[in-house]
Amino acid sequence: MTEGNVPALRRGLALLGVLARHAGPVSAAALARELDLPRSTTYHLLGELQAAGFVVHLPAERRYGLGIAAFELGSAYLRHDPLERLAGPILRRLVDEAGHTAHLGILHGNELLYLVKERPARPQTLVTDVGVRLPAHLTASGRAMLAYVPRAQVRALFPAASAFVHRTDRGPRGLAELRAVLSAHRRLGWAVEDGHVTAGFASVAYPVFDHGGRPMAAISVTFRHPCEGAECGETWPELATRVRRAAGELTARIGGRPG
Repeated sequence: MTEGNVPALRRGLALLGVLARHAGPVSAAALARELDLPRSTTYHLLGELQAAGFVVHLPAERRYGLGIAAFELGSAYLRHDPLERLAGPILRRLVDEAGHTAHLGILHGNELLYLVKERPARPQTLVTDVGVRLPAHLTASGRAMLAYVPRAQVRALFPAASAFVHRTDRGPRGLAELRAVLSAHRRLGWAVEDGHVTAGFASVAYPVFDHGGRPMAAISVTFRHPCEGAECGETWPELATRVRRAAGELTARIGGRPG
Protein backbone atom coordinates (compact mmCIF):
# COMPACT_ATOMS: atom_id res chain seq x y z
CA MET A 1 0.00 0.00 0.00
CA THR A 2 1.37 3.42 -0.96
CA GLU A 3 1.11 6.52 1.23
CA GLY A 4 -1.37 7.95 -1.26
CA ASN A 5 -3.82 5.16 -0.46
CA VAL A 6 -3.82 5.84 3.29
CA PRO A 7 -6.27 8.80 3.23
CA ALA A 8 -8.71 6.77 1.13
CA LEU A 9 -8.42 3.87 3.56
CA ARG A 10 -9.09 6.18 6.50
CA ARG A 11 -12.13 7.63 4.76
CA GLY A 12 -13.43 4.17 3.92
CA LEU A 13 -13.06 3.06 7.55
CA ALA A 14 -14.74 6.25 8.73
CA LEU A 15 -17.64 5.55 6.36
CA LEU A 16 -18.02 2.03 7.77
CA GLY A 17 -17.94 3.51 11.26
CA VAL A 18 -20.82 5.85 10.43
CA LEU A 19 -22.88 3.00 8.97
CA ALA A 20 -22.21 0.92 12.09
CA ARG A 21 -23.42 3.69 14.40
CA HIS A 22 -26.74 4.14 12.59
CA ALA A 23 -29.67 1.88 13.41
CA GLY A 24 -30.53 1.40 9.72
CA PRO A 25 -29.38 2.13 6.15
CA VAL A 26 -28.12 5.64 5.34
CA SER A 27 -28.25 7.71 2.16
CA ALA A 28 -25.06 8.70 0.37
CA ALA A 29 -25.94 12.37 0.85
CA ALA A 30 -26.21 11.89 4.63
CA LEU A 31 -22.90 10.05 4.69
CA ALA A 32 -21.23 12.82 2.72
CA ARG A 33 -22.56 15.47 5.13
CA GLU A 34 -21.57 13.57 8.25
CA LEU A 35 -18.04 12.92 7.00
CA ASP A 36 -17.70 16.30 5.28
CA LEU A 37 -16.78 14.64 1.97
CA PRO A 38 -17.60 15.55 -1.62
CA ARG A 39 -20.44 13.43 -2.97
CA SER A 40 -18.25 12.13 -5.76
CA THR A 41 -15.71 10.87 -3.22
CA THR A 42 -18.47 9.33 -1.12
CA TYR A 43 -19.92 7.44 -4.09
CA HIS A 44 -16.45 6.25 -5.08
CA LEU A 45 -15.79 4.90 -1.58
CA LEU A 46 -19.20 3.26 -1.44
CA GLY A 47 -18.55 1.60 -4.77
CA GLU A 48 -15.24 0.15 -3.63
CA LEU A 49 -16.70 -1.05 -0.32
CA GLN A 50 -19.70 -2.53 -2.11
CA ALA A 51 -17.43 -4.45 -4.49
CA ALA A 52 -15.57 -5.86 -1.48
CA GLY A 53 -18.80 -6.90 0.25
CA PHE A 54 -18.53 -4.46 3.18
CA VAL A 55 -21.42 -2.31 1.97
CA VAL A 56 -24.72 -3.22 0.35
CA HIS A 57 -26.81 -0.84 -1.78
CA LEU A 58 -30.60 -0.80 -1.34
CA PRO A 59 -31.87 0.69 -4.64
CA ALA A 60 -35.52 0.97 -3.60
CA GLU A 61 -34.56 3.05 -0.56
CA ARG A 62 -31.58 4.80 -2.18
CA ARG A 63 -29.60 3.98 0.91
CA TYR A 64 -26.56 1.97 1.96
CA GLY A 65 -26.05 -0.52 4.79
CA LEU A 66 -23.36 -2.82 6.08
CA GLY A 67 -22.67 -5.87 3.90
CA ILE A 68 -21.97 -9.51 4.65
CA ALA A 69 -18.20 -8.96 4.80
CA ALA A 70 -18.71 -6.57 7.71
CA PHE A 71 -20.82 -9.21 9.45
CA GLU A 72 -18.13 -11.85 8.87
CA LEU A 73 -15.50 -9.51 10.28
CA GLY A 74 -17.61 -8.95 13.37
CA SER A 75 -18.21 -12.68 13.76
CA ALA A 76 -14.46 -13.33 13.54
CA TYR A 77 -13.93 -10.70 16.24
CA LEU A 78 -16.31 -12.56 18.54
CA ARG A 79 -14.71 -15.94 17.80
CA HIS A 80 -11.34 -14.64 18.97
CA ASP A 81 -12.80 -13.75 22.40
CA PRO A 82 -11.06 -10.34 22.47
CA LEU A 83 -13.30 -8.93 25.17
CA GLU A 84 -12.43 -11.69 27.62
CA ARG A 85 -8.73 -11.58 26.71
CA LEU A 86 -8.54 -7.80 27.18
CA ALA A 87 -10.62 -7.87 30.37
CA GLY A 88 -8.60 -10.57 32.15
CA PRO A 89 -5.56 -8.46 33.17
CA ILE A 90 -7.79 -5.49 34.01
CA LEU A 91 -9.94 -7.59 36.33
CA ARG A 92 -6.83 -9.11 37.90
CA ARG A 93 -5.53 -5.65 38.82
CA LEU A 94 -8.94 -4.67 40.13
CA VAL A 95 -8.99 -7.74 42.39
CA ASP A 96 -5.50 -6.93 43.68
CA GLU A 97 -6.54 -3.34 44.42
CA ALA A 98 -9.98 -3.99 45.90
CA GLY A 99 -9.46 -7.42 47.47
CA HIS A 100 -12.84 -8.63 46.18
CA THR A 101 -14.03 -10.96 43.43
CA ALA A 102 -14.40 -9.19 40.06
CA HIS A 103 -16.56 -10.16 37.08
CA LEU A 104 -17.14 -9.28 33.46
CA GLY A 105 -20.70 -9.89 32.27
CA ILE A 106 -22.92 -9.20 29.28
CA LEU A 107 -26.66 -9.02 28.75
CA HIS A 108 -28.21 -12.14 27.25
CA GLY A 109 -31.86 -11.28 26.84
CA ASN A 110 -33.08 -10.29 30.30
CA GLU A 111 -30.30 -12.26 32.00
CA LEU A 112 -26.71 -11.46 32.85
CA LEU A 113 -24.15 -13.92 31.47
CA TYR A 114 -20.77 -14.03 33.24
CA LEU A 115 -17.79 -14.23 30.87
CA VAL A 116 -14.82 -13.73 33.21
CA LYS A 117 -14.34 -14.15 36.95
CA GLU A 118 -11.20 -13.24 38.91
CA ARG A 119 -10.86 -14.16 42.59
CA PRO A 120 -8.73 -12.77 45.42
CA ALA A 121 -6.26 -14.93 47.35
CA ARG A 122 -8.97 -15.84 49.86
CA PRO A 123 -12.15 -16.04 47.79
CA GLN A 124 -15.62 -16.29 49.27
CA THR A 125 -18.15 -18.75 47.88
CA LEU A 126 -20.43 -17.04 45.35
CA VAL A 127 -23.12 -18.26 42.97
CA THR A 128 -21.43 -16.41 40.14
CA ASP A 129 -19.08 -18.20 37.77
CA VAL A 130 -18.12 -18.19 34.09
CA GLY A 131 -21.15 -19.29 32.05
CA VAL A 132 -23.64 -18.71 34.87
CA ARG A 133 -26.73 -16.65 34.07
CA LEU A 134 -28.63 -14.58 36.62
CA PRO A 135 -31.66 -12.28 36.32
CA ALA A 136 -30.26 -9.00 34.98
CA HIS A 137 -32.64 -6.85 37.04
CA LEU A 138 -31.15 -8.25 40.26
CA THR A 139 -27.44 -7.92 39.44
CA ALA A 140 -25.42 -4.73 39.63
CA SER A 141 -23.82 -5.54 36.26
CA GLY A 142 -27.19 -6.05 34.59
CA ARG A 143 -28.55 -2.81 35.98
CA ALA A 144 -25.38 -0.93 35.02
CA MET A 145 -26.11 -1.81 31.38
CA LEU A 146 -29.90 -1.54 31.52
CA ALA A 147 -29.53 2.01 32.85
CA TYR A 148 -28.16 3.01 29.42
CA VAL A 149 -30.62 0.98 27.34
CA PRO A 150 -33.63 2.73 25.69
CA ARG A 151 -36.85 2.55 27.70
CA ALA A 152 -38.62 0.63 24.93
CA GLN A 153 -35.92 -2.04 24.98
CA VAL A 154 -36.16 -2.39 28.76
CA ARG A 155 -39.93 -2.82 28.41
CA ALA A 156 -39.41 -5.48 25.72
CA LEU A 157 -36.99 -7.38 27.96
CA PHE A 158 -39.39 -7.28 30.92
CA PRO A 159 -42.86 -7.41 29.35
CA ALA A 160 -44.75 -8.90 32.30
CA ALA A 161 -44.59 -9.44 36.04
CA SER A 162 -43.46 -13.03 35.42
CA ALA A 163 -40.13 -11.67 34.13
CA PHE A 164 -39.28 -10.35 37.60
CA VAL A 165 -38.05 -13.49 39.34
CA HIS A 166 -36.37 -13.19 42.74
CA ARG A 167 -33.62 -14.93 44.69
CA THR A 168 -34.11 -13.11 48.01
CA ASP A 169 -36.79 -10.80 49.38
CA ARG A 170 -35.16 -7.79 47.68
CA GLY A 171 -35.19 -6.37 44.17
CA PRO A 172 -37.66 -4.64 41.82
CA ARG A 173 -40.96 -6.46 41.38
CA GLY A 174 -42.25 -4.68 38.30
CA LEU A 175 -41.30 -2.43 35.40
CA ALA A 176 -42.02 0.81 37.28
CA GLU A 177 -39.79 -0.24 40.18
CA LEU A 178 -37.03 -1.32 37.80
CA ARG A 179 -37.13 1.98 35.95
CA ALA A 180 -36.90 3.84 39.25
CA VAL A 181 -33.84 1.77 40.19
CA LEU A 182 -32.20 2.38 36.80
CA SER A 183 -32.84 6.12 37.05
CA ALA A 184 -31.25 6.15 40.50
CA HIS A 185 -28.18 4.36 39.10
CA ARG A 186 -27.86 6.92 36.29
CA ARG A 187 -27.98 9.75 38.82
CA LEU A 188 -25.51 8.02 41.11
CA GLY A 189 -23.09 7.24 38.28
CA TRP A 190 -22.78 3.50 38.95
CA ALA A 191 -24.97 0.53 39.86
CA VAL A 192 -25.23 -1.30 43.18
CA GLU A 193 -27.14 -4.27 44.54
CA ASP A 194 -27.33 -5.19 48.20
CA GLY A 195 -28.52 -8.71 48.91
CA HIS A 196 -30.60 -8.97 45.74
CA VAL A 197 -28.64 -11.95 44.35
CA THR A 198 -27.38 -13.55 47.56
CA ALA A 199 -28.22 -12.51 51.10
CA GLY A 200 -25.21 -11.06 52.88
CA PHE A 201 -23.40 -10.01 49.68
CA ALA A 202 -23.36 -6.77 47.70
CA SER A 203 -21.97 -5.67 44.33
CA VAL A 204 -20.87 -2.49 42.58
CA ALA A 205 -20.76 -2.28 38.76
CA TYR A 206 -20.05 0.06 35.87
CA PRO A 207 -20.71 -0.50 32.13
CA VAL A 208 -18.22 -0.98 29.30
CA PHE A 209 -19.26 0.94 26.17
CA ASP A 210 -18.80 0.16 22.48
CA HIS A 211 -17.79 2.60 19.73
CA GLY A 212 -21.35 3.91 19.55
CA GLY A 213 -21.58 4.65 23.25
CA ARG A 214 -23.83 1.65 23.89
CA PRO A 215 -23.31 -0.66 26.90
CA MET A 216 -21.82 -3.94 25.68
CA ALA A 217 -20.62 -5.38 29.00
CA ALA A 218 -20.12 -4.46 32.64
CA ILE A 219 -17.41 -4.90 35.26
CA SER A 220 -18.41 -5.57 38.85
CA VAL A 221 -16.97 -6.47 42.23
CA THR A 222 -18.84 -8.58 44.79
CA PHE A 223 -18.12 -8.62 48.52
CA ARG A 224 -19.51 -9.69 51.87
CA HIS A 225 -21.96 -7.14 53.32
CA PRO A 226 -24.40 -8.33 55.99
CA CYS A 227 -27.41 -6.05 56.00
CA GLU A 228 -30.38 -7.04 58.13
CA GLY A 229 -33.95 -5.99 57.40
CA ALA A 230 -34.37 -3.21 54.85
CA GLU A 231 -31.54 -2.30 52.48
CA CYS A 232 -28.75 -0.28 54.06
CA GLY A 233 -28.53 2.34 51.34
CA GLU A 234 -24.76 2.03 50.95
CA THR A 235 -23.25 3.06 47.59
CA TRP A 236 -19.51 2.41 48.16
CA PRO A 237 -18.13 5.41 46.20
CA GLU A 238 -14.45 4.56 46.77
CA LEU A 239 -14.94 1.06 45.42
CA ALA A 240 -17.05 2.43 42.57
CA THR A 241 -14.14 4.67 41.55
CA ARG A 242 -11.92 1.61 41.10
CA VAL A 243 -14.60 -0.24 39.15
CA ARG A 244 -15.30 2.75 36.92
CA ARG A 245 -11.58 3.13 36.20
CA ALA A 246 -11.34 -0.54 35.18
CA ALA A 247 -14.44 -0.28 32.97
CA GLY A 248 -13.07 2.90 31.41
CA GLU A 249 -9.79 1.17 30.59
CA LEU A 250 -11.59 -1.71 28.89
CA THR A 251 -13.83 0.74 27.00
CA ALA A 252 -10.71 2.53 25.70
CA ARG A 253 -8.99 -0.73 24.73
CA ILE A 254 -11.88 -1.86 22.55
CA GLY A 255 -12.17 1.57 20.91
CA GLY A 256 -15.39 2.46 22.70
CA ARG A 257 -16.62 5.77 24.00
CA PRO A 258 -18.55 6.52 27.20
CA GLY A 259 -22.32 6.68 26.80
